[in-house]
Amino acid sequence: MEEINAISEHEIKNQAIVNALYKALAVGDTKNVAEILASDLEWWFHGPQNCHYMMRMLTGEALHTEFKFEPRSVTTIGDEMVIAEGYEGANVYWVHVWALKDGLITRFREYFNTWLTVKELRVRPVGRPLGWVGKENRSTVWRSQPRDLFRRSLPGLMLAI
Repeated sequence: MEEINAISEHEIKNQAIVNALYKALAVGDTKNVAEILASDLEWWFHGPQNCHYMMRMLTGEALHTEFKFEPRSVTTIGDEMVIAEGYEGANVYWVHVWALKDGLITRFREYFNTWLTVKELRVRPVGRPLGWVGKENRSTVWRSQPRDLFRRSLPGLMLAI
């Protein structure tokens, strides 16, 4: 029972760190942003090339007023990952996947105007054929939920964890 509580507390802490990052970005608090991010942050982007808003903010190339990231949902996945999702009207939808280690954000994946499905992949059991896909071998742990954009056609990607 203690292990379940420890994981839950860890997930809550990671979610609080990501929420603190968005709050710091919203007011242009670069000191707190720098304290939350690892100095060697790994970043990956998928979307239109003119939509690198988050990276421009994180590197100081853009002011915090250039784009407002206001998450509509923030979800923890396991004890290392937090996913934030937001949308503004019919033309802007984003998903951020943050990986944390020891209280710091170490990896960042940004999906702009892209549907995302996150699946946890497991090792194929010994003795099962290579093409085997059993129920216990695939698990969707998160899927985009853009309520205002459900009729919009956007590219979709799968993130395997």
